[in-house]
Amino acid sequence: MEHGVLIPPVYSPISPAIHPRHQLINQQTADWARNFRIGSPELREKLIGHDIGTFAARILPGGDEEVISLLADFVLWLFGVDDGHCEEGELGTDPKQLVPELSRLLRIAQNPEVSMLTEDSLAAGLRDLRRRMDQRATPGQVARWVDALREYFLSVVWEASHRNEGTVPGLNDYTLMRLYDGATSVVMPLLEMGYGYELQPHERDSTPVRAAAEMAYFVITWDNDLFSHHKESRGQQYYLNVLRVLEHHHGLAPEDALDTAVAQRDRVMCLFLRMCAGLNASGSPQLRQYLESLGSFIRAAQDWGISSHRYTTPEDPADLPTTFRDTPTDDSTEPLGIPAVAWWWDAVPDEPAPVLAQSAQPAEVGTGTGLPRLPVTDRLAAVGNRSRTRA
Repeated sequence: MEHGVLIPPVYSPISPAIHPRHQLINQQTADWARNFRIGSPELREKLIGHDIGTFAARILPGGDEEVISLLADFVLWLFGVDDGHCEEGELGTDPKQLVPELSRLLRIAQNPEVSMLTEDSLAAGLRDLRRRMDQRATPGQVARWVDALREYFLSVVWEASHRNEGTVPGLNDYTLMRLYDGATSVVMPLLEMGYGYELQPHERDSTPVRAAAEMAYFVITWDNDLFSHHKESRGQQYYLNVLRVLEHHHGLAPEDALDTAVAQRDRVMCLFLRMCAGLNASGSPQLRQYLESLGSFIRAAQDWGISSHRYTTPEDPADLPTTFRDTPTDDSTEPLGIPAVAWWWDAVPDEPAPVLAQSAQPAEVGTGTGLPRLPVTDRLAAVGNRSRTRA
């Protein structure tokens, strides 16, 4: 799909918000990246220009400033690993070399005092992140952060195997691994830390709450695939993207692949709203805060995705939307037909979606909504059926 498609405004029923000290946080993250020499000089300055501090300030708009700075530094570090080692570095096509390198970094995350990678800037940055986390997090939160980092590392090795072989995964495998390689789950402990609580296991590990978190991962990563497609498809490196998966394995034209992906994320967004409505009715105050933070994470990724130079690529401008729409293109309550995530629909209370009265427009990036588009339920069903035959 190298010739590109026009990304439409996406459905966004969640209000925007940002921490009032976002500019200072963004500058502090730039200073941190330079102090720890994250990535090559060229990559470092590019990452600094992506305004990652404002992204973190949107994720935790009412959170503790120190945790927001920690989150911003961590996200920049993740991009240093992903861009430097995986997507653009030599290790990104060599899984056998990537595994031990990431395993060494994982050991640093587990035990920052170990005498390993003492001259490595990414390891030095990770040591700093872990030590700062120890000052703010409970042992359980740290353990979950390390476990999520392991999941992320495993998924980028999977990506490297496809780069090495030049293959495109099927929709089910792509959906499953996208839950991890988007580095969304590693943010979850910081959502709790930012507001000074720890969600109890009987709530966090319950099937409905796990499903709600995964729905948020799905919407965030599908949106990222839409916003990043221009950048990825014009690069010289192999790339993985849901639009490429749909076109390659399901024989869809570029415009139909785009419509299908948008409808998939819209259907999951509607499901997320229904799930949160049900959980909020009986959940603890901590669970309600957690669910609100999941929504903030979704909206933060949207606002940042259509405004950051990482995706607008001023040197080769991407024609991204500057507004959002108030209505979904697909609000069906039927599962997508992707085996890895079909269980989400069984976990949601059987009740109507809440009526949203608030505007879905961003605070800084524009007003007005996109024109409604026709649902593509039939196309989704066809893709889902083909997906089941490949599972």
